[in-house]
Amino acid sequence: MRVAFTLNGRNVEAETEPRILLVTLLREAFGLTGTHVGCDTGQCGACTVHLDGRAVKSCMVLAAQADGRSVLTIEGVAAKGENGGESLHPLQTAFRDHHALQCGFCTPGMVMSGLDLAAHLDSPDETAIRHGLDGNLCRCTGYRPIVEAIAQCIREKG
Repeated sequence: MRVAFTLNGRNVEAETEPRILLVTLLREAFGLTGTHVGCDTGQCGACTVHLDGRAVKSCMVLAAQADGRSVLTIEGVAAKGENGGESLHPLQTAFRDHHALQCGFCTPGMVMSGLDLAAHLDSPDETAIRHGLDGNLCRCTGYRPIVEAIAQCIREKG
């Protein structure tokens, strides 16, 4: 089957089988390996992407479900600069500034979930951020710096 969708702002098409997961299509057909495969059961959040502007775990979405829709991966988050280079998104900068990453495996999923939270939360309430990150696992940071980075991004948008 053929799927066509917007991927990181570009219209793309791919041939895929109906049973293929979105995470597999992103990694294998488009080479977007920033979307990590962790648990394959939707529990770790390492594969989080945005589907039509909302965070989803791409290991729980069939590639066919992306047909006609918009997908944003971690590779599409940084802004293109004037010289063709990329500049970090403010949340990525906050992750760096708060040391909210260590091994980096969970980071793309945490950033994608954090962007969803920053877009939909009006205040940097720690409890709401922690609740919103439920289902995104990190073994290194203890979550405090991740929550602080997301809170900073929410404060700066307001």
